[in-house]
Amino acid sequence: MDRILATHTGSLIRPPELLAFLAAKERGQEIDEDAYQRCLRDSVADVVRRQVQAGIDVPDDGEMGKASWITFLYERVSGLEVRPIQLEGASMLPPSRDRQAFPGAYAALDALDEAAVRESSAASANFLPEEDAAGGNRGVAWVCTGPLTYDRTALDRDIANFKAALAEHEHDLVAAFLPVVAPASAYWLQNEYYSTEEEFVFALADALREEYRAIVDAGLLVQVDDAVMMHEADTMMSRGGSWDDYRRWADLRVRALNHALEGLPEERVRYHVCWGSWHGPHVFDPPLKDVVDLILAVNAGTYAIEQGNARHEHEWRVWEEVPLPEGKKLIPGVVTHHTNVVEHPELVAQRLIRLAGVVGRENVLAGTDCGFAQGAFIQRVHPEIQWAKLAALAEGARLASRELWGATAAV
Repeated sequence: MDRILATHTGSLIRPPELLAFLAAKERGQEIDEDAYQRCLRDSVADVVRRQVQAGIDVPDDGEMGKASWITFLYERVSGLEVRPIQLEGASMLPPSRDRQAFPGAYAALDALDEAAVRESSAASANFLPEEDAAGGNRGVAWVCTGPLTYDRTALDRDIANFKAALAEHEHDLVAAFLPVVAPASAYWLQNEYYSTEEEFVFALADALREEYRAIVDAGLLVQVDDAVMMHEADTMMSRGGSWDDYRRWADLRVRALNHALEGLPEERVRYHVCWGSWHGPHVFDPPLKDVVDLILAVNAGTYAIEQGNARHEHEWRVWEEVPLPEGKKLIPGVVTHHTNVVEHPELVAQRLIRLAGVVGRENVLAGTDCGFAQGAFIQRVHPEIQWAKLAALAEGARLASRELWGATAAV
């Protein structure tokens, strides 16, 4: 198209009425299932409408049907059981050099997240660490104790709700996507069934393949979310591992992801990587230049990568040294969830124009660094700011398009 399209990376803030149902479900309380399903359908319809109003060309369902971008998978795969675990720190997130270097900052940040979850009345070991009798912190792990098989019930519901919402705006949109987790990002999942790590990871990929294919078969784009792929480098080295250890770990999971994507048209696949959505220093994030080959090894047509925050904005210049393969596209983050400041549309346009000058205007879409809600109960900005950022994103894409295409820009 003769313009830069506006999209984002998926998870959007859930409305209060939906959160009430999700919190009750998380606590194991009985709910009115029909009322919940109506609320979920209405929430998807509303979040699609709001994206259209903001100027988004390629929307998603906001992940309204998921409690978390990671743990939703464990509700859809059999062969798992939940067990309490002793945490190494005060957070469900793994230890890292970033946490070791800024312990006070992370203690404060974790407390903010915990307060937000408790305020939503969803306090549970699935979302928060709990203090045990000895004063330590306990969380949960999902353990694979049998063959992994995928249940499509929730996915079919999500696809139906999303397509019904999209039908109301078919003339306003270019395409639509659903985000799903990558094999590498199936975190807190331990293997006690498969004989080797490789067998386990590929079994997980086989289960995910059903989800990926169902989304594409429904006429949607599939977006594979893979934040852990980048962050594991810091985690592994905080435990004494080497860069080579990390590369071996990552290579296995890239191969498994490509196995899961086998047979899908690359132009229907988006691959999203970030360095974790939490608000933190991120000084130990691996540089893009050191992991870009892993990203490009994934058989996707489009790569969505952070570029809108102060730690990674400079990395647009990586593409001056690394050629973008022919036929591939980039979705740079040009607004970020890491700050409450709403980016000026002219700044958004500048970020898009400079990258387009390197990889070609036809190979760039406008996106966000990550989702605005890491999970249903953890939001990264206020909802008002979320929508203002998406509107600025869309306006910046229009400004960039006018400069890049001139009078022929289709805006």
